[in-house]
Amino acid sequence: MLGLLVLVHELGHFLTAVWLGIKVDEFGLGYPPRALTLFERNGVKYTLNWLPIGGFVRFGGEGETLYGVGSLSQAAPWKKILVLVAGPLMNLVLAFLIFGALFAFKGIPADGARIDKVYPNTPAAAAGFQSGDIMLELGNRAIGRNLSLIGQIGRRNPGVALPVLVQRGEQQLRLSVTPGPWVDEQGKAYEVGFGFSYGANPQIVQASLPTAMATGFSYTWEVLGRFVGGLGQMIGGWFGLNPAPPGGVTGVVGIARGTGEVIQRDGLVGFLQWTALISLNLFLVNLLPIPALDGSHIMFSLIELARRGKKIPPEKEAMVHAVGFMMLMGLMVIITVSDVANWIGGAPVLGGQ
Repeated sequence: MLGLLVLVHELGHFLTAVWLGIKVDEFGLGYPPRALTLFERNGVKYTLNWLPIGGFVRFGGEGETLYGVGSLSQAAPWKKILVLVAGPLMNLVLAFLIFGALFAFKGIPADGARIDKVYPNTPAAAAGFQSGDIMLELGNRAIGRNLSLIGQIGRRNPGVALPVLVQRGEQQLRLSVTPGPWVDEQGKAYEVGFGFSYGANPQIVQASLPTAMATGFSYTWEVLGRFVGGLGQMIGGWFGLNPAPPGGVTGVVGIARGTGEVIQRDGLVGFLQWTALISLNLFLVNLLPIPALDGSHIMFSLIELARRGKKIPPEKEAMVHAVGFMMLMGLMVIITVSDVANWIGGAPVLGGQ
């Protein structure tokens, strides 16, 4: 699975470079050492390599000199940025296509939000909400599948009585709820809210292909937003600004074990969902300005663009990426040791028993 995601990523770099006229010497399936050259076209060697872990692009001049004529490093900064962004962007597109295909095959959630739990002594409890209600309208606005609308309406209308339409069993009921302060069972206070937990309507309905793809698009951005929030929470946890998120960081071994657990538990559908999530994660992580990743190269290209084409000395940039690469490899070794220790200890990647 990781091999597929890396291959798609490198394909984005390759196709964009060729489109922009940037010289490419080789597009490889797998990682060297080379097994054989499949064919050569327009000066590009298409090779098959022994290590089946994705692929790579070798730009013109790499391997002979640090910066070759026509290579990525000699291209205009805006071209380099497009090539570098294209890799992560392909991971984003792949995730969207997988989610869209799954919604087309399985169906999409019906309109409305399911009320999972109503907390006592809250505006929701006073309004008569019950666990299992399907909220169809709030404040005379249809919920549809946009669950974020619920929080938005609540925050914008503190102290205002809002009409609600809910489906309870076979009948539809009209309620009225007034957003206000409430406290959950752990004693955490909220200035404005309803006092219930909710999720997507569990009922699944078949949808046309355009509707399924549109749902896949919105779901992709929803999950990506959660990833960004989780990343911010993790960074905040490192500096003691907030509690660290549950779980931890995993590497190649952990991902491989997680893939096996998902397939065993959820079959092909679970495997595809897992693949889409990992692909989204690769999109986000690769855009971070971490030395040796695409985001760092993009940052150097932006600096070059801001300096009107004046390049940073190549040996200094190469040193930054080399040090960053060594740090990443060291981190991967630590994470792999942790993954193997958890494996030997029998701890599941996905939690549970």
